[in-house]
Amino acid sequence: MSLIGIYGGTFNPIHVGHLRAAEEVGEALDLARVIFVPSAAPPHKTDDREDAIAPAAERLAWVRLAIAGNPRFEASAIEVERGGASYLVDTLRELRARIAPDEAVFLVGSDAFAEMGAWRAPAELFTLAHYAVMVRPPLRTGSLAAWLPEVVRNDVEIAADQRSARHRRAGTWLRLVEIAGFDVSASELRRRLREGRSVRYLLPEPVREAVLASGAFGCAGG
Repeated sequence: MSLIGIYGGTFNPIHVGHLRAAEEVGEALDLARVIFVPSAAPPHKTDDREDAIAPAAERLAWVRLAIAGNPRFEASAIEVERGGASYLVDTLRELRARIAPDEAVFLVGSDAFAEMGAWRAPAELFTLAHYAVMVRPPLRTGSLAAWLPEVVRNDVEIAADQRSARHRRAGTWLRLVEIAGFDVSASELRRRLREGRSVRYLLPEPVREAVLASGAFGCAGG
């Protein structure tokens, strides 16, 4: 039985920070694979015409370009093919069945983890997978309890070191995983592209070329 990482997100666009985070968590937890799952229509994102989300098929293609050559990484079209709003609970239910008897580990940043209480079926989410909660400097000294959604506080037992927890009923675990801090974000990259500024070395080169060719984000340079 192996641990399989599930890394969901908009990936709008995927960048070196995403890739390095997946690499570090994969190494830290000895994950057999990390599956990148681009969303079709993220339900928690607002429709901002000035900062639009690129078409799902393009974002999936960029992910495939970005991970090519890394034998641990793969991409899943599960949410893109399903269409509509992409809810994690639906994705984890399906992926659990696909990868069994291996177990799923969902990779999530600490900020997003703290918001999971507002996601669909939050109590069930914590029974469907383990969670690698990624923390970057200067948050490395934080505790899991600081980000744990209120809806599951009574369902998990937090370890004495405040860095991990276990679900009392499902047996799934939650762990803080420290990763390097990269001062790069997809929103900043989109802004740079709109302003005609360089994003070289912030995106994998094949992705940068594909994004520029697509005309996404009102690219004026790059």
